[in-house]
Amino acid sequence: MSGPQCCSNPPVLDPNGGAGHVEKLGGLNTYISGSPSSKLAIVLISDIYGYEAPNLRKLADKAAAAGFFVVVPDFFHGDPYVPENADRRPIPVWLKDHGTDKGFEEAKLVIEALKSKGFSAIGASGFCWGAKVVVELAKSDFIQAAVLLHPALVTVEDIKEVKVPISVLGAEVDHVSPPELVKQFEEVLAAKSGVNFHVKVFPKVAHGWTMKYSVEDEEAMKKAEEAHQDMLDWFSKFVK
Repeated sequence: MSGPQCCSNPPVLDPNGGAGHVEKLGGLNTYISGSPSSKLAIVLISDIYGYEAPNLRKLADKAAAAGFFVVVPDFFHGDPYVPENADRRPIPVWLKDHGTDKGFEEAKLVIEALKSKGFSAIGASGFCWGAKVVVELAKSDFIQAAVLLHPALVTVEDIKEVKVPISVLGAEVDHVSPPELVKQFEEVLAAKSGVNFHVKVFPKVAHGWTMKYSVEDEEAMKKAEEAHQDMLDWFSKFVK
């Protein structure tokens, strides 16, 4: 995940962005959007830029409008990756402080908190770094459905252990999880019995396209929104 694709075009973070609000959930500051009366929850787990990314919060609001209670926890505790600091703190160094194993443990606490509030079904989406956390959740019954968008750090061995319905949305131009790897994921899932799956490689897009699009770029936005809708369709089918 240390390639340039992860670090290009970083978002301008906005702590006050979105229609929702920030509160503590499972011990983490969490952006929350949607009505708690829904009883169907979605956890969005960010890429390395963290939970203040405007396009991530916009997606949370869109999922909330579709009827879900959406939470976006700050797994980096106010310390997202900052490309400007790359000389002093490159991604491998940053990752030592923010390992996906720690993210997985904290994600379990967030899910426990949601269940304690009465949410009966929970789905989780992971973007880049977050996809590894989500695939760990998908190996047990923590969640009802999973979506991985331009995943990083996810292996074929991970996919072999998945136990819940999973959708993998990959990019044609992706050095982090290239189409060849995503195809291997599909082959593994096709050989499993009893696990619903969906695998799609989006043509002419690069790693991070679902989060790093510019609102001025109509074509990029259209492709991102297609992936967002695929995610929502998956959750509508399996988180209920």
